[in-house]
Amino acid sequence: MHQIDDDVELARDLLSGKEEAFDRFLDRFRTKIFQYSYLMCGQREDAEEVSQETLLKVFEKLDQLKEPENIRAWVFRIAKNACLMKRRKSIFAPERELSLEELIPAGDGQGVERKLQLADWSALPETQALNSELRTVLEQAIGELPEIYRSVILLRDVEELTTEEAAQVLEVGTDVVKTRLHRARLAVRKKLDGYLQSARG
Repeated sequence: MHQIDDDVELARDLLSGKEEAFDRFLDRFRTKIFQYSYLMCGQREDAEEVSQETLLKVFEKLDQLKEPENIRAWVFRIAKNACLMKRRKSIFAPERELSLEELIPAGDGQGVERKLQLADWSALPETQALNSELRTVLEQAIGELPEIYRSVILLRDVEELTTEEAAQVLEVGTDVVKTRLHRARLAVRKKLDGYLQSARG
């Protein structure tokens, strides 16, 4: 069965009060919620609290899930709000967030945007250590994005929600999601290319 169909069936089972559905929900979503929260919040301690709070809220507010088809967007909207609340109170919250302009390439002063220097990914040795390091660099690059861009790249590229689902979570239009995702990917690509070029050198 397709994952989305499976999620919808799971949502219907939850709404009808089937006991085993709660275990299935935890198996399906616990890791996803933690991963999303960890990359959004940037700290394991915060992410653990946010994950717990999200799961509690999901079960408390289950009757508010009107359309089973929207379960993924609904769950991640709860996680997003819990994360935002946590970040406002967290001792780990950054003093300031980098602007997107600090992450993406600047123009050349004449209104022409410089092209990204794209590293040749194929020339790199296929080692586990490199893959592990690359994952760390990727997580760091996502973590450094301003919140509005970080949330959209996590929902679309990490959690693989559709543009429409991401728009529901973020409560914006699909065009806004597409624009933010494009800019977020550019910024992350720039960071990865810098790392890959130095790894090759």
